[in-house]
Amino acid sequence: MTGFPISGFVSFVSSGPGDPELLTVKAARLLAKADVVLFDDLSAGPILLHCRPDADLVAVGKRSGRPSPKQDHVSRLLVDHALTGARVVRLKSGDSGIFGRLEEEITALCAAGVAFEIVPGVPSACAAAAAAGIPLTRRLAARRVQFVTGADVTGGLPEGLNWAALADPSATTVVFMGKRTFAMLATELMNHGLPAETPTLMAEAVSHPEQRLTRATIGSLGAVIADAVSSAPALILYGPLMED
Repeated sequence: MTGFPISGFVSFVSSGPGDPELLTVKAARLLAKADVVLFDDLSAGPILLHCRPDADLVAVGKRSGRPSPKQDHVSRLLVDHALTGARVVRLKSGDSGIFGRLEEEITALCAAGVAFEIVPGVPSACAAAAAAGIPLTRRLAARRVQFVTGADVTGGLPEGLNWAALADPSATTVVFMGKRTFAMLATELMNHGLPAETPTLMAEAVSHPEQRLTRATIGSLGAVIADAVSSAPALILYGPLMED
């Protein structure tokens, strides 16, 4: 919690991957007390049933390829609601500190003198591994885990990636927002020495009823994605993953 004078208060609440049973006790408690909840698309649905019936629910989610509110507009809404003295929850999917635009919103609150707290949640990467029945780490085989985004602000593959690290065969790598760029990513990984037969898992709609897990390899997953028709959010894991 910051040391700003009270003029409203914002709780950044991490909703986990989407299953309301994976909410923390604190997350559920804060949702039940909130006057205003600004929520992402992936935090909607049953999770919002924890909110008060009279709470002001504001959808501010951003999805690739769809019309979405700009980040400065979301930050401004957050500040404006907090400055009315309201108890505000900013509900983010997964863990809010992992590729969740948390920094920009904290910066806006600090500039406006609004106090806040951050409530961690179940990261979607951990939920994906659990759904597949595998650990993210493996003794002797995968002693390191790394998270990377597969898309920059334009939706393309980010520049300046550390290819040596990403092609490390002894690391478990989790790619967020990577379906559109995975074919290009995989080509670069193989060019940097990662074997084409490296196990790969694509986890779509993790923890939701429509969850789908697709096992493939670095060399084959790009074609699988190209042949599939799905707009579901997905994570891609690769490395020394356990087999069934």
